[in-house]
Amino acid sequence: MRPFLILETGRPLPSLKRHGSFPHWIRVAAGLPRDAAVVCRVADGEDLARREGYAGVLITGSGAMVTERLDWSERSADWLRDAVAAGMPAFGICYGHQLLAHALGGEVGDNPAGREMGTVEVERHAPAQDDALFGHLPARFRAQATHLQTVLRPPSQAVVLASSAQDRCQALRLGERAWSVQFHPEFSAAHMRGYVQARAEALRGEGRCPRGTAAAVAATPAARGLLRRFVRLAGSHRA
Repeated sequence: MRPFLILETGRPLPSLKRHGSFPHWIRVAAGLPRDAAVVCRVADGEDLARREGYAGVLITGSGAMVTERLDWSERSADWLRDAVAAGMPAFGICYGHQLLAHALGGEVGDNPAGREMGTVEVERHAPAQDDALFGHLPARFRAQATHLQTVLRPPSQAVVLASSAQDRCQALRLGERAWSVQFHPEFSAAHMRGYVQARAEALRGEGRCPRGTAAAVAATPAARGLLRRFVRLAGSHRA
């Protein structure tokens, strides 16, 4: 099988570095062996690879903001716009979700509902029922989330597949072979608790209880399974 390309747009919090990088978390959750994924560290200035020869592309989360319009981010957006237009299977996570939406003409900005953090309930929308990636999911499922910005306006060609109480755009289908999610399917419960603990002061400042948020963190097997399903779908595609 051809390898997958992972665009690394950021790194985990310092307190979680012992668990490895975002590409490592994604690769493990997706069930990909080490030699089945090639990492391009776009946030470090690495040149984007040619599309040819890859089964698909996955875009990580980041501590950066799409609205900062950083040079590496805008170059990545241009590359992804061409990749999606060419039919390359793509899967964006958090920052990657927002970056894909921005690349294809959507609008990204601060979430009017504020920070979404912890294990949240995601509701699948009607169009997801027949979707190749989301069709197998239950009507409601749990997912791990941590973000301040969101997709305020999806691209005109996008289909919104899921939402949560704090985010109307938790998942998008962008064409026939590209998807993106605001939540983190690659996060384990331990990863999520680590983020809650690291953001404890910010949560308290927003009137939320970090201890309660951490205690409510639970496993999210349905959301996590999306990565393996994407890998199977992309692997079966022939450009």
